[in-house]
Amino acid sequence: MATQDRPQITLITPPVLDLDTFPTVLARVMDGIEIACLRLSLASRDPDDIGRAADAARLVAHARDVAIVIENHALFVERHGLDGIHLTDGSRAIRALRKELGADAIVGSFCGISRHEGMTAGEAGADYVAFGPIGEAGLGLGTQAPRDLFEWWSEMIEVPVIAEGALTRDLVESFAPVTDFFALGPEIWGAEDPLAALKAILSPIL
Repeated sequence: MATQDRPQITLITPPVLDLDTFPTVLARVMDGIEIACLRLSLASRDPDDIGRAADAARLVAHARDVAIVIENHALFVERHGLDGIHLTDGSRAIRALRKELGADAIVGSFCGISRHEGMTAGEAGADYVAFGPIGEAGLGLGTQAPRDLFEWWSEMIEVPVIAEGALTRDLVESFAPVTDFFALGPEIWGAEDPLAALKAILSPIL
């Protein structure tokens, strides 16, 4: 696969960050694999915790010219110098947030397995849509986003698409021709060596 045709990588943070150690781990991963975007996916609802995590992750990402977006918490984008927002509830708030954050901000949307939701998000001004899980996540209803959804999207829609959720090496190999990005993080952070785990999963496109 030619370099220009390879999907780019969005790296998703763990839900809880140990700020004494995670920035070093994150820096090592980013220095070992080319990352297009970092997504802050935090479990905390404490504004101080979120703010500290955002600042720490932003420093690592921006030092490497990597964009950083945060899930759902729009107030933190400008306040903490982030590049945009990733919405986990489909297309609902895209128009309002585009107006609030401006044309230069990244506004992306997770649309589950819904082609209609994805199209609505794209029409509302999303910079990308994400579908998933593409693997067996063992969560929710157990439904998976099929390959033919991505195949149709890549042929018919210009808005970039992200494949995510329970990625494996085989899924990366299968979906690489029909997606613009892979997003992953939960697949690697529990490993003793997250960078090695990431390289193993992405080996078909490295």
